[in-house]
Amino acid sequence: MFPKSFSVPQNYLPSTAPGREAFRPEEWAVVRRCRTPKQVQNYLRRLPYNWEKRGETLRTFRGVVRHGSAHCLEGALSAATIMEQHGYPPLLLDLESQDQLDHVLFLFKKDGKWGTIARSRDAGLHGRKPVFRTIRNLVMSYVDPYVDGVARVIGYGVADLRTLVKCDWRLSSKYVKEVERALIVMPHKSIRTSDRRHQAILRQFQAFKRKYPDRPVTFYSNRNLWL
Repeated sequence: MFPKSFSVPQNYLPSTAPGREAFRPEEWAVVRRCRTPKQVQNYLRRLPYNWEKRGETLRTFRGVVRHGSAHCLEGALSAATIMEQHGYPPLLLDLESQDQLDHVLFLFKKDGKWGTIARSRDAGLHGRKPVFRTIRNLVMSYVDPYVDGVARVIGYGVADLRTLVKCDWRLSSKYVKEVERALIVMPHKSIRTSDRRHQAILRQFQAFKRKYPDRPVTFYSNRNLWL
């Protein structure tokens, strides 16, 4: 059960999605080409990761298309903008970490099951196929891949962008830091995970990186669930 302060947003909220005329030709081309969660995931995965070398950014879909790169929250906002045009509500899943480096994903439901779309510098933190009966089970699929030394999932929260913020999170040419601030302060559901398992995965991760420092870490047993 979720605490009273935590609730899964309802899909029946009125749509506030902009029409085709709001998009620039290069943006609409992406929307038309990416009609499924898998296609959007592939689009984001092909984008270079935004390492913010010139300072912190928080670009909308418009900024991502213009600059051709995205970090996790920029990827989630882009996925929300694209999938909203194909009938999906703009939901975000925020994974809370003990090192305060959260990971944000686009959350969707298909045939009664939950899945995600995401961009990450870590291979195991991209999207998940819609096969999870509960959001908690979906979140648990990220617990092992999240381990990298100081990171560990300690909670999660779900937000509907239609009510989370008032800024133009879809197509603004400005940074939308309001989204990040709202995600930080919104209610989260705590998760407890095994200390023993965490230490075992951490040792495995460290051994892998010593042997293959330049390879993506993909040894996890749930790779068949990745989108």
